[in-house]
Amino acid sequence: MKKTLEIVHPNAAGIDIGSRGFFVDAGDEEIKVFPTFTEGCHGVRDYLLLKNITTVAMESTGVYWVILHAVLEEAGIEVYLVNGRDAKNVPGRKSDVKDCQWLRQLHSYGLLRKSFIPEESIRTLRNYVRLRQDHIRATSTQIRLMQKALTLMNIRLTEVISDITGASGIKMIEAILQGERRPEVLAMLCHPKILENKKDDLLKSLEGVYSEDHLFALSQAYQTLRYYYQLIEECDKAMEKHLQKITASKNDVEIKNKRKPIRNHPPQIEDLSKSLLKMTEGKDPTTIAGITDYSFLLILSEVGTDLSQWKTEKHFVSWLKLCPQRNTSGKMMRKVNSLHHNKASLMFRNIAQGMINTKHVAIGSFARRIKAKRGSGVAIKAVARKLACYYYRVMTKGEIFVEKGIELYEERFKEQKKRYLIRQARLLNMKLVELDL
Repeated sequence: MKKTLEIVHPNAAGIDIGSRGFFVDAGDEEIKVFPTFTEGCHGVRDYLLLKNITTVAMESTGVYWVILHAVLEEAGIEVYLVNGRDAKNVPGRKSDVKDCQWLRQLHSYGLLRKSFIPEESIRTLRNYVRLRQDHIRATSTQIRLMQKALTLMNIRLTEVISDITGASGIKMIEAILQGERRPEVLAMLCHPKILENKKDDLLKSLEGVYSEDHLFALSQAYQTLRYYYQLIEECDKAMEKHLQKITASKNDVEIKNKRKPIRNHPPQIEDLSKSLLKMTEGKDPTTIAGITDYSFLLILSEVGTDLSQWKTEKHFVSWLKLCPQRNTSGKMMRKVNSLHHNKASLMFRNIAQGMINTKHVAIGSFARRIKAKRGSGVAIKAVARKLACYYYRVMTKGEIFVEKGIELYEERFKEQKKRYLIRQARLLNMKLVELDL
């Protein structure tokens, strides 16, 4: 008996999105082409409604899909935004017309996976957060240019103080740009603790060979850095306004746990923790080791507040690409090293990377044990997976994460090893004898 694929979506269409045109296959003999202007988006919508299309598949090409997705979604058409890697056509038959036909055919048989797209309020928050992250990355470039200009003048501040953009470093750089050259005067602008511990080295590091071109480069980088700081503050104000808007109708939540300090680039948002807890109705993943209010904001802006989109925590970590991936064919089994990570996955990985050297929580001991066996890359992925599972449980079941300490973890691990040795001895018909040391 022959088995054939069944049509799951009879009223389906496929759209290939480009920078200049939308190629639409709605089942007609002729492929319709619409311009990418707003008029063209409305034309696609009207054409699909005329053809009684209920669901559409299209690739996530750059950012060209965003407006068309919003127009079709507003019209009540279910939109499947799919990954281009999941809808590859037969090699050698690539064209915009064939792409939209191939998308429609795959989608009609239910062979395409729908990409996760959060609700509109979360998407707006995500845009602000991503823009802020872009500005932060831009500041690192300017800091490197400042360090380069100082080094070219043989001002070795980076070897004496940990951060030239701290309070002491900024004061000295501003004084240098204003014309001060005496090391004794510049050194007095530093924090008393730096003078107490590193005064001699600081004075030697400030004896430089000043030149107009390098001072100009230092001034340009410093002014650009200040400009980016101003843009980050504006992003914080926009996020604060948006958070107040989406939490205005939600009930107040009592903050029970002491908030963790945010070390790098803390957002200047009033009552950030309260706004986040109001959005999640009191569910607080900051009780998980390594997650602060800022990292909570970053993750929330990517995955939203409703994690029921994923059936289990295994589905969630699979979407994050934090689970082992295999490619099997017959007796051959290959490991798949994925080079593509979504932004939420990178956030969990960044948190995990900072947990490897922690000596006060159990997950730090777990990370070091995995690192010793498999290396730092596997350890980061394993810790990120564990953090993602904890996050899923807190956000879906309301479970409160309780840190039980590194001693209890190591004691349990020791008991696990002991049970393993007893089991192996029993298989070998041997007996373990415990020594009194």
